[in-house]
Amino acid sequence: MPRFESIISRIVILHIVAVVITSILMSVGLSWLLSYATDNIHNKAMQEQAVEVGEHLSTGPDGKLELNLPLDLVSLYSQGYGRYSYAVVDQRGNVLFSSFKDRSAVFPADLRSEDVEYLQQRHGKATLSGASIKKVVGDQAVWIQTAEDLTNRDVLTDDIVADFYTKVGWITLPILLVLLITDIAIFRRALRPLRKASEVAAEIGPTRAGLRLPTGEIPREVRPLVTAVNQGLDRLEEAFKVQRDFTADAAHELRTPLSILRTRIDFLEDEETRQALRQNVDGMAHIVGQLLDIAELDALAIDPSEKADLQSVAAEVAEFVAPLALAQGKDVALLGATEPVWVRGNAEMLSRAIRNLAENAIKHTPPGSTVEFLVENNGTVSVLDHGPGIPEDERNLIFRRFWRHDRRKAGSTGLGLSIVQRIAELHSATVTVENRRPHGACFSLKFAPLK
Repeated sequence: MPRFESIISRIVILHIVAVVITSILMSVGLSWLLSYATDNIHNKAMQEQAVEVGEHLSTGPDGKLELNLPLDLVSLYSQGYGRYSYAVVDQRGNVLFSSFKDRSAVFPADLRSEDVEYLQQRHGKATLSGASIKKVVGDQAVWIQTAEDLTNRDVLTDDIVADFYTKVGWITLPILLVLLITDIAIFRRALRPLRKASEVAAEIGPTRAGLRLPTGEIPREVRPLVTAVNQGLDRLEEAFKVQRDFTADAAHELRTPLSILRTRIDFLEDEETRQALRQNVDGMAHIVGQLLDIAELDALAIDPSEKADLQSVAAEVAEFVAPLALAQGKDVALLGATEPVWVRGNAEMLSRAIRNLAENAIKHTPPGSTVEFLVENNGTVSVLDHGPGIPEDERNLIFRRFWRHDRRKAGSTGLGLSIVQRIAELHSATVTVENRRPHGACFSLKFAPLK
């Protein structure tokens, strides 16, 4: 069984996975960008501090370098504050000025490059990170080193990161949820043409074989599949048409030789032989007639505005089959509604269906019993007999074409009930069968009554 049967569920699950991965990558990326930006700001600040310290270097009357820092810078680089430090070294690495008590260099390994350098150095328990720039004072070149204790900077960075994820991070989750809900709505709208196509597909059937799936709004990725389905339906419709035409043509062609055969039988001198052959020809004619009915029903479309009086149709059928029943010592009774019961449908088709049920009932009910026609005001007509009934396991089989319980038994073609079923389908009606007590069967056709 597929893990996700719905396309939308698959897209949503994959989208959620993508959102989670994107959130993680976004968090990692933002952290890296924040760290990168902090490093750049730090390096730029250290370079600016080195330049500022260099601005206070000068040459004294004796030719020696002097450093006169204003009070704000003295406080900034004081050991009590401990966050920033500086040192000035000459070309040989001698420390000329330093904020450390031991007058050591901030970066002993300074290469004293012509360009600005960004360095990092352990100093006791602290990790110092800063810049070293070259400055020429008078005729002497010196390198000014400034640094910041990373312990203090990390605390600041942690505060920035914590504040960012506390305030900005919680905003990300609702945004992603809104994005997910919006995407679901977009997916449902994008799949709406497929739902419409499935609704059309559900309506395709024997009575509406000409319907095809719409391709106008179908997404390009699915259109080849829909086109292939439509082409398959075209081939099926053509095959059904060929089969239907063959059945109708064969039935029509058989009618003429049967009529000729019946005429020639009438000239036979042997009465017994004549009766037997006439009975066989009548049976063949009945089969041909049913085949023509099937061919006609396969091509028939019921007009939705057409209506018929179910009570009147049942009365006409009862009157039509009464002579047949009386000839076999059986009775016919019309029960139920006495007023018109209007239903949507074709009166001739309804008559054929009820007549097939009546002929079956007369055939199976014993002499001396009654075949009953029951018309109800809710649009149901039932034909009841006193025969052996229908076994439970055969109730779905009896409506198949050419199906017979006993194929060796003469007088049954297995087409009558299939014609009834087809007429019911054309009228969006239902045909049911139930057994009666103590014996007998009840076949019912239920139509939608007109209000």
